[in-house]
Amino acid sequence: MIDFWSALAATVTQAFEQANAMTVWEAVAVLLALAYLALAMRGNIWCWAAAFVSTAIYTLLFWEVSLLMESVLNVYYMVMAGYGFWLWRYGGGEDQGVEVVSWSLGRHLYLIVATTVVSLVVGHLMASHTQASYPYLDAATSCFAVMTTYLVARKVLENWLYWVVIDFVSIYLYLNKGLMLTSMLFILYVGMAIGGYFLWRTSMQQTSQGDYSYD
Repeated sequence: MIDFWSALAATVTQAFEQANAMTVWEAVAVLLALAYLALAMRGNIWCWAAAFVSTAIYTLLFWEVSLLMESVLNVYYMVMAGYGFWLWRYGGGEDQGVEVVSWSLGRHLYLIVATTVVSLVVGHLMASHTQASYPYLDAATSCFAVMTTYLVARKVLENWLYWVVIDFVSIYLYLNKGLMLTSMLFILYVGMAIGGYFLWRTSMQQTSQGDYSYD
């Protein structure tokens, strides 16, 4: 009996230690995610380093709690962090890195329609084969986040407008799941996305002397 209680106490202690360690790493990941947004708003290339480390931590954290798809999604974000760093450093003319550009409305409509179709397919699969809450909204935020991350790497101005919509939908989802602190964090993200849009637009106007560039 003594051995049983000793083993139980050891298990509980280990669980608390693991939870505390996870909380610390999660806090680091959140801080780095905020650093990524703050740096990206200013067009600072080191935003991608912050994004890479943050998503690497989240990849491991999600894997530890068996959220495998979230873990795989963060592997994608890690790859995009490397791609974004390369584009911002070498992807433009004369290896000077890409400049902020604005895409045409038609191009954005094409992206929206294509991503919506993919979201509906993924949402249907989630609704049919998983116990996911709000499967279609969940799928939409994930699919549009994947697409919008690519736009950030390409320095497409309108990426910030996509993030505003994605973050608002995410706030709705988190509020309905009782995740109040996460909802508050995403309210901050909305404000940062709006600020990022105006900062990038100013940068683009200065570069093109008031004329929008179209990629």
